[in-house]
Amino acid sequence: MTTASYSSSPAPLLTAERLRKTYGPTVALEDASLSLHPGEIVAVMGPSGSGKSTLLHCLAGVVRPDSGSITYDGQKFATMNDARRSALRRSEFGFVFQFGQLVPELTCVENVALPLRLNGTPRKEAERTALSWLERLEADDLKGKRPGEVSGGQGQRVAVARALVSRPRVLFADEPTGALDSLNGERVMELLTDAARTTDAAVVLVTHEARVAAWSDREVVVRDGRSRALGMERAG
Repeated sequence: MTTASYSSSPAPLLTAERLRKTYGPTVALEDASLSLHPGEIVAVMGPSGSGKSTLLHCLAGVVRPDSGSITYDGQKFATMNDARRSALRRSEFGFVFQFGQLVPELTCVENVALPLRLNGTPRKEAERTALSWLERLEADDLKGKRPGEVSGGQGQRVAVARALVSRPRVLFADEPTGALDSLNGERVMELLTDAARTTDAAVVLVTHEARVAAWSDREVVVRDGRSRALGMERAG
């Protein structure tokens, strides 16, 4: 696949430097660092318990590291109040989780429209935009169904549409294909990466599968809480 080069970018969009995070006596992160440029897809790899999901949660402002610094668009997370970080997660960050985490009481189109509604978009406009994203993710036939009525692969397409509906600058995907078979997983990754590149969203992709990481521009391995870059950008 063809990817862009980020070496000439003036500055990363999101940077983590020397993060440390503990939970009681357990060290989740130890001296972990990562940078992400606009439009770049970075795969964070590692075995279960390595700290990769903790790193993602710190980058997204969900978890505060014990030490180290995180900078987003030139502003350090440490200087942001809770309201500002919450606003980022609503409007500039998007999230895709392993099991979708769709709201079971809402239809699929209502689930996709939810981020827009939370930001004050009128219902009809939000659902019209949501439907266009369902169409892009080949899931518009699911618009009136509830999450319990669709398959795992279909549900993940809805989850990806929800994550991208507000056109976030950064998409965080935590094991997005972990609950899917290989065929559905490949199609979800194809749709996710294509949609992200179309909107120029940067992606932090947490996975332990090489076939999923292959969709990224470059890889960072986390092991025992420490990060290590794997090579340069993939050649097109």
